[in-house]
Amino acid sequence: MAKIDCEVINCSHNNSGICYANCIDIVGNSATKDCHTNCGTYLNKLHYAELTNNVLSSGSCDCLKCVVETCSYNDNKLCQLGSITVSGDNVEYYTQTKCASFKHRE
Repeated sequence: MAKIDCEVINCSHNNSGICYANCIDIVGNSATKDCHTNCGTYLNKLHYAELTNNVLSSGSCDCLKCVVETCSYNDNKLCQLGSITVSGDNVEYYTQTKCASFKHRE
């Protein structure tokens, strides 16, 4: 199973719905909802070539950094979920993406 399922079809790292970035960063320090989070690694295919050849490992992205301190799954800036989903419709900038797996820490 892929570590990052990507629904952002125009991201340079997306290959058939799977993220192939070397490592991704989920940002949104004080998020209370998933729409307050973003994938800081997003790169628009219109401006960047497809970046689906992960040079640091064999295959899809397996490193998920998370600086969303309010997320239940954040443990020392690493996500503890087995996999996450990054989503966003008609995305032009990383601020239009979100971590759909975000769960606010109570």
